[in-house]
Amino acid sequence: MKARHAINCAPFGPDALKVIGQAFDEAWAQIATFFGDDPLMIEGGRLTLADAILSLATNESRDVGALRHAGIQAMAKQYKLQSTCAPKNSD
Repeated sequence: MKARHAINCAPFGPDALKVIGQAFDEAWAQIATFFGDDPLMIEGGRLTLADAILSLATNESRDVGALRHAGIQAMAKQYKLQSTCAPKNSD
């Protein structure tokens, strides 16, 4: 898939790439259902998530949870998703 290729080819060291890849996989597992079963929607969502995580990552990235959370938050803003990690507003 294009998103995984973008991550694997990013200019980071092997340790950072492992963390980035894991954060991407975990984040996607949490939000995949929002994109249904349309292959174009899925690929677009995955690419957007990969871009979001890559834009936040550094060669010193070692915290899978922080990258995962930041990626989900970026997706929630862009797609107006109800994050499964954030408390729901009761207003």
